[in-house]
Amino acid sequence: MAMKVSGHPSLALVALLALALTLPLPFFEPWRQIENRAFDWLSTVTLPVADGESPVIVGIDEPSFAEIARAWPWPRRLHADLIRSLDAAGAKVIVFDVLFAEPSADPEQDEALEHAIATAGNVILAADETMFETAHVAQLIRTDPLERFARASAGVGLAAVPLDRDTVLRRIPHHPDALARLAIGRQVADPPLRLRLLDPARGFPYASYYQALEADRFLPPGFFRDRIVIIGLNLKTSADPRSRIADTFATSLTARTGELMPGPMVHANAAESLRRGLAVRDLPPSQAALAPIGAVILVGLLLLRWHPVSGGLGTACVIAAIFFLSYHLLEARQLWLAPLQPALAALLVYLARGAHAYLLAMRDRLRIKQAFARYLAPALVEELARDPSRLRLGGEMREMTILFCDVRGFTTLSEAFRTDPQGLTRLINRFLTPMTEIILRHGGTIDKYIGDCIMAFWNAPLSNPAHARLACDAALAMIAAIRPLNENLAARAREEGSAFLPLAIGIGINTGPCVVGNMGSEQRFDYSVLGDAVNLASRLEGQSKPYGVGIIVGPDTAAAVPEHALLELDLLAVKGKREAVRIFALQGGPDMAREKGFRELRETQTRLLRAYRRRDWAEARSELDHARALAPDLAVLFDLYQTRIDEYEHAPPPPDWDGVHVATSK
Repeated sequence: MAMKVSGHPSLALVALLALALTLPLPFFEPWRQIENRAFDWLSTVTLPVADGESPVIVGIDEPSFAEIARAWPWPRRLHADLIRSLDAAGAKVIVFDVLFAEPSADPEQDEALEHAIATAGNVILAADETMFETAHVAQLIRTDPLERFARASAGVGLAAVPLDRDTVLRRIPHHPDALARLAIGRQVADPPLRLRLLDPARGFPYASYYQALEADRFLPPGFFRDRIVIIGLNLKTSADPRSRIADTFATSLTARTGELMPGPMVHANAAESLRRGLAVRDLPPSQAALAPIGAVILVGLLLLRWHPVSGGLGTACVIAAIFFLSYHLLEARQLWLAPLQPALAALLVYLARGAHAYLLAMRDRLRIKQAFARYLAPALVEELARDPSRLRLGGEMREMTILFCDVRGFTTLSEAFRTDPQGLTRLINRFLTPMTEIILRHGGTIDKYIGDCIMAFWNAPLSNPAHARLACDAALAMIAAIRPLNENLAARAREEGSAFLPLAIGIGINTGPCVVGNMGSEQRFDYSVLGDAVNLASRLEGQSKPYGVGIIVGPDTAAAVPEHALLELDLLAVKGKREAVRIFALQGGPDMAREKGFRELRETQTRLLRAYRRRDWAEARSELDHARALAPDLAVLFDLYQTRIDEYEHAPPPPDWDGVHVATSK
C-alpha cells in the first residue's frame, strides 16, 4: 500500500527528524572519520600521474646507506656536496625533509653546509612541530633549523604533516609558503586543503642519495633540470635499526594498497597538488548542508507517490546519485562533498516509520540523560537510562559520602589577576576540568561548583556500597594531579613572562545520612544533597589548612576505609557545632598503610594524642619530636600541637577538659 501524506508519522515530521539527526553529524569527530574513509575511496578511484615538471625525490635509502655509511646522521659536508651537485644539475628548488636543528660536532662541517646553502640560493629547510601533552593539556613545540642555516636558505617550511584522528594523512602540510613562492610561482589558499595523491605505480622520478651525489655518473642528462628536488628518508622496513627516523605515513591509498608513504613522497605529492591545482577544498558548511536538505526533499517527494518497495528503489537511486555527484565534484572541480551525510538523510526518510517508534521508546531514556549528564559519569548516565526504576526522584534518605575541594589562598590568586579576570577564569577552568574528570572517573556525582570549590557526592543516584572508598581514592588522585597541573601552569607562565602562583587544594570528606533528590523551585531545580553530614564535610575542608594536610576525613568515612593510610588528627568541634568528632588525615591508599614507616608514624601519633589528652606534656613533647623526625612534611600539624602544649603548660585547661579542640573558623 502506498504511503499517504497524512500517514503516521507525517512526511513533514519524517523530514524534520532526518535533518535533525544528520545535520549535526559533521560536528562529531567519529562521523568525520567515517566521511574521511569515503574520501579515501572516492579520491583513489582514479589517480593523476606525474608529468615532465613533477618533483624529483632523492631518497636516503638502503642502497645509499650501503654505499655511503651505515651510521646516521651523515656528515653535513656530504649534504653540502649534494646541494652543489643538484645545483650544478639545474635543480629549480632543493627541499630538505631533514632537520638540521643542532650544531654538529665539527664546526667546519656546519660551515661547509651553510656555504653550500647560501651559494645555491634555492634551498628550503625543514622545521618540525610536536604536540606535547601533560595533565590533559596539549602544548605545541616547534623545532627550527639552526639560525645560520635558516639565514642562508631561501625559506623554511614545516616538515610536520597534519594527521587526522585515525593517524591517516589527508591534508596538505601546513605553511607551504616558501615552496609556493619559489617552485609554484603563485600564492596558494590557506590550509587545510585535502591532498590529492598521484599514482604510485607511475609516480615521481626517483634517485638514491648516492646517485644524486654524482648525477653525471649515475643519472640521465637533465634528470634534475628545472625540477623541485625533495630529499628525505625512504626506508621501507620498520625492522631496520634506523626505523626510529624512518617517517612513513598512512594515506588515502593505504586502505587499498596496505603500504605506507615515505615523508619525501608526501611532500612531493603536496607540491604537485599545489602546482597542478589538484588540491581538494571542502565545501563550505553552509553549502554542504544543502546536500542532506535536498536529499530529504527529493526522497520525500518520491515517497508521496510511490509504493514502499518502489520508494525504496527510488531512495537507492537518490543515494547512488549523491555518490556520483560527490565523485564528479572531486574530479572536475576539486571540491569535496561528503556523501555519507546526505545519503544517510535520504535513507532515514525511508526508514522513519520504524525510527519514529524507536524514538518514542527512547524518550524516557533521553530525559534521564539530559537531567544527569552535567554531573554524572557517562557510564552511570547510561546505566540509569537502561534501568530508570533505579532512580527515585523527589528526595530520599541515604547513607552518602560527600567531598568538598577548595583552592587554598584563592584571595591571593584573585588579587594577582585583578586586572585580568579572563586569565583568572582560564586558571579556574584548568583546575576544575581535571578535578571533575577524576571525580566522575571514580563514580562520583558533581553537585555544584562554588567559585573555586567543587562539591561532589557518592552513593546517589545509583547505590554503591563502596562509596566511601571511591571518594577517598578520588581525593588522593586529585591531590596527585595538582603537581603536573602546576608544572604545566609554570611552563605557561614562563612562556608568557608572567608570575607563577602554584595551586594548592584542601579536601574534606564525610560520610553520613543525607537527603538527596531534586531540590529547588517549580521554575528551577537541581539534583542535590542536604544534611548535617554535608555541613561537616564542608567544615573539614576548611580545617585542612590549619592542620597542614591535604585531605581530612570524618569518623564514619575513616571507619569505612580502615585499609587506607589514615592518621588521627584531633578531637574537633567544628564552628557551629557543640559535639566533637574524631578527624583523620588521609595520607594514602592501602599500599602506604602497609609501609613500615607509616605504621611507625601512626603508632607515634597515637601515643602523642594519648599523652596530650591526659595532659602529660613531657611525654607529648617526646612523641612530638619522634613524629617530626618520621614525617617532616607534617611540620604544620606538629607546630600546631607544639603551640597548644606550650600554651597549656603556662595556662592549663579546665578540669573538665577532655582534649577537644573548638574551631574558631570555618
